[in-house]
Amino acid sequence: MSEVLRKGKAAKAVSYHLIEKTTEEKNTALEKIAQQLEREQDYLVTENQKDLDFGRSNGLSDSILDRMLLNKKRIEDMAHAIRLLIKLKDPIGETLETIEKENGLLIQKKRVPLGVIGMIYEARPNVTIDAATLSLKTGNAVILRGSSSSIHSNKALVSVIHRALEQTAIPQEAVQLIEDTSRETAKELFTLNEYLDVLIPRGGKKLIDTIVRESTVPVLETGAGNCHIYIDESADPTMSERIVLNGKTQRPSVCNSIETILIHEKWLQTSGEKLLQQLHDQSVEIYGDEQIRSIFPKAKPAAEEDWSTEYLALTVSVKTVKDLDEAIHHINKYGTKHSEAILTTNEGNASQFQTRVDAAAVYHNASTRFTDGFEFGYGAEIGISTQKLHARGPMGLPALTSSKHFIYGNGQIRE
Repeated sequence: MSEVLRKGKAAKAVSYHLIEKTTEEKNTALEKIAQQLEREQDYLVTENQKDLDFGRSNGLSDSILDRMLLNKKRIEDMAHAIRLLIKLKDPIGETLETIEKENGLLIQKKRVPLGVIGMIYEARPNVTIDAATLSLKTGNAVILRGSSSSIHSNKALVSVIHRALEQTAIPQEAVQLIEDTSRETAKELFTLNEYLDVLIPRGGKKLIDTIVRESTVPVLETGAGNCHIYIDESADPTMSERIVLNGKTQRPSVCNSIETILIHEKWLQTSGEKLLQQLHDQSVEIYGDEQIRSIFPKAKPAAEEDWSTEYLALTVSVKTVKDLDEAIHHINKYGTKHSEAILTTNEGNASQFQTRVDAAAVYHNASTRFTDGFEFGYGAEIGISTQKLHARGPMGLPALTSSKHFIYGNGQIRE
């Protein structure tokens, strides 16, 4: 029996028992995991260093290495996020709808776990903790399959989780890692319908597209982040500079950083050069259209592919637009339905933008960097859904639940 099949079978078996675990039992397990992470920081940093060293020797980019990095601050942040998760309401068992029929039947629709979640992700060891703890809080079993670039980190994190679970009512099989990172194991997960209830990919566009195309297991699609900021004609220059610099430079390697700036042609003439110079001063490589390059010659010429590129680095494409309609059309054509922003003092334009732009999160006068489960008050997220079925945007606890109808009678039959 393959590793994937063996662990899938174990996860399905344990999922039926997780349904019955109380909120107190689940929260106790989460606190034990937080404590164990704090206790074993040195071990986790040492194991993570093996991945970083291997990644550097194989030419991984700085943005990927940043996503892979585990240091004591990030581990402490993980523990803190788990404790915030403990404080959140347990959605399992929540009554969503109650119907009382004339014949005396009582019908209640309640939240229940999805069952077994398969998680495939790239170079992001923090996802190991996010996926495990969110799944446990919602009574789901989870099978994790990270990339080879973070295998030492992921194995170490799961071993820490298992040592924590030994002290609780939650079986270790509730959180399992596929240690074979070959493509064959990933493909086996794609078709593990007998044991998986849902598959969640988290990574680059190529990974996500492959899973959506090849999986027979239902997919909760998380998308790449080709995010835009549109600077409208009336945008406040000082505020726009702060938001754009934050959106591009605060942490460029993450999916909610901006990749394209659209600038109204009139704003460009009055305030564009200063903004572009500020980006350049922050070591941002700029690709621009002809109008951008005419006022800022340091910009490189933008090609068609730049408008659809998720750089995940200190690189940005900049395009001039003549009006709001052109900006919206560009975003809906090239965007990935993740996070988009308009900077404007015109409330009508802001309302049009937020209504017509097709994205999971649409901002007015704020940075796209806030699209995050923690920032939205969900404690953490298992991913940011860019699809429209079941869940959209940062996926916290409710997104990892389904529903079941409970019907209570006293002898009713259908006539």
